[in-house]
Amino acid sequence: MIISDIAEGVTRSVSGVTDTVAGFFVDPVIRLGVTGLSRAGKTVFITSLVANLLDRGRMPQLVAAANGSIQTAYLQPQPDDTVPRFEFEDHLMAMTGTSPRWPDSTRAVSELRLSLKVQPQGLFGALGGPKTVHLDIIDYPGEWLLDLSLLDKDFRTWSRETLARMEKRDFAAEYLAAVAKVSAKTSYAEPQVQDLARTFTTYLKDARSRGFSDCTPGRFLLPGDLEGSPVLTFAPMDASGAARRTIAREMERRFEAYKAKVVRPFFRDHFARLDRQVVLVDVLGAIHDGPRAVEDLRQTMADILGAFRPGRNAFLSQLLLGKRVDRILFAATKADHLHHEQHGRLTAIMDALTREARDRAQFAGAETQAVSLAALRTTTEDRLDHGGRQIAAVTGMLASGKRAAFYPGELPTDASRILAPAREGAEDWPFGDVQVQSFVPPVQDIAPGDGPPHIRLDKAAEFLIGDRLR
Repeated sequence: MIISDIAEGVTRSVSGVTDTVAGFFVDPVIRLGVTGLSRAGKTVFITSLVANLLDRGRMPQLVAAANGSIQTAYLQPQPDDTVPRFEFEDHLMAMTGTSPRWPDSTRAVSELRLSLKVQPQGLFGALGGPKTVHLDIIDYPGEWLLDLSLLDKDFRTWSRETLARMEKRDFAAEYLAAVAKVSAKTSYAEPQVQDLARTFTTYLKDARSRGFSDCTPGRFLLPGDLEGSPVLTFAPMDASGAARRTIAREMERRFEAYKAKVVRPFFRDHFARLDRQVVLVDVLGAIHDGPRAVEDLRQTMADILGAFRPGRNAFLSQLLLGKRVDRILFAATKADHLHHEQHGRLTAIMDALTREARDRAQFAGAETQAVSLAALRTTTEDRLDHGGRQIAAVTGMLASGKRAAFYPGELPTDASRILAPAREGAEDWPFGDVQVQSFVPPVQDIAPGDGPPHIRLDKAAEFLIGDRLR
């Protein structure tokens, strides 16, 4: 550990102690991180959660809403003036307006503060009067979360692991052919470095579009104002025995700069300050993409938890160790694409996929839960006649403006029938394909006092913040 790492750790610890001590004398704050991998629906989740906390008519499983403990909820300016505000009003209008559409996806960190005035229940609660609880929701791209695993790797380890995965994927052939022409002794030339980085970025985009989750470095996909900078211009290669002034040595230097100047500041400024976390996962999309995509997703879930600091947030532990993520929810999204008869199967698959990650978190003292949900319900349930038997289906609106009934296929009742073929590298599922349909939000009449329709969003909210509203 170098001196700068030690200094940074001490500074973060002192800052954490100051925040912790101050927190016991002001209104309580819950910092909820929301992330998800590609196509998981982070923006929709946050928008619907906030809308349903403002108008709580559809939140019966959130105990504080059901028993009337939440007296009112209102939006306030977020506490961090340097972080963009989550554009809640624009996203809600996109989802529920006269011409509904899906809102724009997450491309950077944003934040929103929702304040809840809560009357605690019981004798002592009544004597104490209402309290204000602030919910600070931090939205950030899932690709950036995956980058945290790079902090524990050097360039040669990351390159070796990345190239090993690429060798199993035919769409990586262009990059593998290009990097094969470069050795650890090839002299540094910036045009050649840029060509390799550009070809590698194309591979990452292809991998993401095909349903793979291991797309690091994440900023290559969402570069923002760093686009074209040296810190985003490197690629994996064999750097064994690299001498000075070679391409391999420059790639190694830029990889370390990426960790120091991009990944570590994100961890320090945002991630290390979270109390609760929800990880959204498009499990149906991964199953549709096949066994290899599911195995990739399982391994990614385990890597994601390695980036968390799970544990109990007792007063003394906060003083000595800083904040910990003490509740983590793994949510399989788009449950509205299935009839409710299959929701239990989707939850069981989500549970099995995250078993390794959840066991590690629980061992550290954090609580975890797996759930299937739909933050915005876009379908109604139906039954279709198929070959003389009735099958459970859903009906939704297509992008063409037409309504269509859809049967995705049958998920197995035993989650091992998903995990076993995935681990074995099977090409196809033994139970048949699972299809995915792209529904759009329909025009909906939302009654006063109700938020947007959803599936089990209230259950997710109860797990994530319910204990702090009592």
